[in-house]
Amino acid sequence: MSKKKSHPKAAPKHKAYFADLSAAAQRSRLLDALRCGPVTTIEARRNLDILMPAARVHELIHKHGQKIQSLRIKQETDSGKLHSIAQYVLHVEG
Repeated sequence: MSKKKSHPKAAPKHKAYFADLSAAAQRSRLLDALRCGPVTTIEARRNLDILMPAARVHELIHKHGQKIQSLRIKQETDSGKLHSIAQYVLHVEG
C-alpha cells in the first residue's frame, strides 16, 4: 500500500512548542498549515498541538467560511497501527 504524503511544511518533523492553546490560535495554526498542503488528523495532533482537529475544521468551515474538504485515508500511528483518519484539504478560490 502506498502512503500519501502531505506537504512537508504542513507537517514539520520537529516538535514545536505552542504557548497559545486557545481555539482561535489552533484555528490559525491549522489554516496556515492547510495553506501549505493537506493535513491529517495525526499530523494536526502531533505537529500543531491540536487534539481535536475535526472541531477546528468544523469551526473554520461553518463560522469562518473556509472551503475545507475531508477525505478518509489510512495512515499508521507512531505505534505502527493502521487507522482510517481524516485528511483535510483547503480549497482556495481563484
